[in-house]
Amino acid sequence: MTRHATPVRRALFGHPARSVVFAFALVILVGTVLLSLPVAAEGRGSAGLVTSLFTSTSSVCVTGLAVVDTGTYWSGFGEGVILGLIQVGSFGIMAMASLLALLVSGKLGLRMQLTAQAETKSLGIGDVRRVLLGVAGTTLIVELAVGAILALRFRFAYGMPHGEAAYLGFFHAVSAFSNAGVGLHADSLTRYAQDPWVTLPTAAAVILGGLGFPVLLELLRHRRRQRLTGRRGWSLHTKLTLGATAILLATGTVLICLLEWDNEGTLGAFGTPRKVLNGFFTSTMTRSAGFNSIDTGALQPSTLLLMCILMFIGGGSAGTAGGIKVTTFAVLGAAILAEVRGEPTSAVMGRRLAPHVLRQALTVALLSIGLVMAATLALLTVTQARFEAVLFEVVSAFGTVGLSTGITADLPVSGQLILTVLMFIGRLGPVTLVSALALRERTRRYQLPEERPIIG
Repeated sequence: MTRHATPVRRALFGHPARSVVFAFALVILVGTVLLSLPVAAEGRGSAGLVTSLFTSTSSVCVTGLAVVDTGTYWSGFGEGVILGLIQVGSFGIMAMASLLALLVSGKLGLRMQLTAQAETKSLGIGDVRRVLLGVAGTTLIVELAVGAILALRFRFAYGMPHGEAAYLGFFHAVSAFSNAGVGLHADSLTRYAQDPWVTLPTAAAVILGGLGFPVLLELLRHRRRQRLTGRRGWSLHTKLTLGATAILLATGTVLICLLEWDNEGTLGAFGTPRKVLNGFFTSTMTRSAGFNSIDTGALQPSTLLLMCILMFIGGGSAGTAGGIKVTTFAVLGAAILAEVRGEPTSAVMGRRLAPHVLRQALTVALLSIGLVMAATLALLTVTQARFEAVLFEVVSAFGTVGLSTGITADLPVSGQLILTVLMFIGRLGPVTLVSALALRERTRRYQLPEERPIIG
């Protein structure tokens, strides 16, 4: 006898994207409950519901924004819950469930593969098993390597006890590779601003996590192939991601250094090498990580606007970074260049872009702009903070970055709830969320007559 799915089951699990949304919401709820327990907070009593919800959402969505000081407000149990939520959120709820099923049974069902594909954005069902194992291995290797470097530095350069050094090192390594930016110091990493042995490994972990797992796996695979054949052939996605990431990192570093060079509240207090180091570190953190080595609240308004642009673009697809993604930005740039040149199609690096790719990029960008503007308007109605600070906070939440000018904790409950929703949408992506909420998919079986309205 055939079992028919109930309406609730179809609504939640009928489409892989909806399953991802439901899974993220469920884990956020579990995290909220755990952080609301008295044992999760230091001292007597328990955290408030809004504080627990905001912290759980920020952790699962690997954002890093906080309404309380992580290192002093939460107990060891609470910090463990936060670290677990960061790890689960970065890996992907559906990818994690698929990996567990794979390890237990040695195989994946079709529905589980489709769900994992929606989360990991792999190119084919046959790639899912390889992607899941690759994601797990890459995550483990990078986090262990960076954690070991930081732990050794904390132990021998700062005299921390072995246990504390190891805990701080691996906590920050997981937070960095996850692009969460959650730190255990009230001043984030500003106390290590002149220590390249802390800032550079952290920046490297952020960049690797922000490139996206498909890019990392392809680089590893082609490195092995190059040793055997002498050839190196990268996909267009990898070329776009690496090229755009390098350009944005370099551009951000140069402009941040120029804008903040004489600002005594930020880079002005350092010598030239440390100015460049912290300019690069700050540019890297705009990829989608919330660590800061200089006082974000002391930045020039022009620098805040520049960082808003970089945070809005974000990092690579199918990784731990947020934003509209560098590939979306590159595709839109290619479309603009083709239109200016009068060419009928858009092309990048010798490859023609399909029309639906351009539509997807345009949809993601416009929906994201609309969402950021709506959230900024809503926050301005409930707070007296400066416009540039509010815009910065909104873009940071949408891009799951976590950098803050310091106004998050002072926002009213309504403002914190707005940022909570924004972090959730920013992690899942506007298109994924819209697809998950759609009741059905429509296929048009006819073509409408063509007509060209006046543009501009």
